[in-house]
Amino acid sequence: MTLRLTVDGTRWRDHLRSVLEETPGLVPVAKGNGYGLTVGSLARRAEWLGSDALAVGTYAELPEAASRFHGDLLVLTPWRPYEPTLEAALAHRVIHTVSRPADLGDLLARQPGARVVLERMTSMRRHGLSAADLWDLAGQARNRARLEGVAIHLPMGAQGANLAEARALMDDVIGAGVTTVWVSHLTAAELATLRQQYADLTIRPRVGTGLWLGDRGAFEVTAVVQDVHPIDRGDTFGYRGRTALRAGHLIIASGGTAHGLGLTAPTGAGSLKARANAAARGGLDAVGLVRSPYFLDGQQLVFAEPPHMQASMLLLPHGARVPDVGERIPLRVRYTTTTFDEIIVD
Repeated sequence: MTLRLTVDGTRWRDHLRSVLEETPGLVPVAKGNGYGLTVGSLARRAEWLGSDALAVGTYAELPEAASRFHGDLLVLTPWRPYEPTLEAALAHRVIHTVSRPADLGDLLARQPGARVVLERMTSMRRHGLSAADLWDLAGQARNRARLEGVAIHLPMGAQGANLAEARALMDDVIGAGVTTVWVSHLTAAELATLRQQYADLTIRPRVGTGLWLGDRGAFEVTAVVQDVHPIDRGDTFGYRGRTALRAGHLIIASGGTAHGLGLTAPTGAGSLKARANAAARGGLDAVGLVRSPYFLDGQQLVFAEPPHMQASMLLLPHGARVPDVGERIPLRVRYTTTTFDEIIVD
């Protein structure tokens, strides 16, 4: 039985069209697990939207996207000498990101006349060139490559907090003599301001989450109840022989670590409220009560034990409605880390 994502197709397509209309120069981003929808599916949607360019995360994602989208393909991860040589049929469509001075020469030795964008270092400090290196490589690229512009990957930050940094970096773009800028993580208001202040530049916003997942109401995630067992206080259960602290029921539901459920990662939240929430979760964990992403009749269920690969064991308190085997129950998931068995677009 399946972990299912159901998409209200009409509502989702209306949202995609509205983002396209509100974002001139939009470059859809399809990377990783395709925001839960798969890279191939998003590539087809980008084709349907009429986009002239699609951004993918890595070179490994190119084949899945290229067979479904027929425009230009921008690879967001900077090119490195260990990347495989592209087939001739695909090479002319790919725009490489160059973020180190040494890589431009190596790339052009392997693919003369390659299409490139030069990435400027931002406060993210992940990849990028200094202003001096940008100016130097822009001159080289104009003579030896097909220079498609400068890439600026800003931090996610608070809404509207990136305008000052974007303005400063635009001065470096102008100094390099480049007229096209590929940007990430700017709000609509910030983009409008930059376009007004730098009317002679072409600004290409790269958008992923806000495009594909911007209307969460169009999505519903459900799991199926595979089994239900009554338990009494003191009963043992699960792989680890845990002891029930109170009477209730065990629900076995589809979905587990193989789908990305129950996995944790560092969070970016640093507020006092976020830290308090983390402390509260730690307290629940200490007594074996870890909140799960599963819900029943609006009540969030807890894991009875850590989720398994393809199923999760959940605790249902005494007195709650007991679901039927085969019933579907909702989940709240992080789409960028979840793999679904079934995706249905109405």
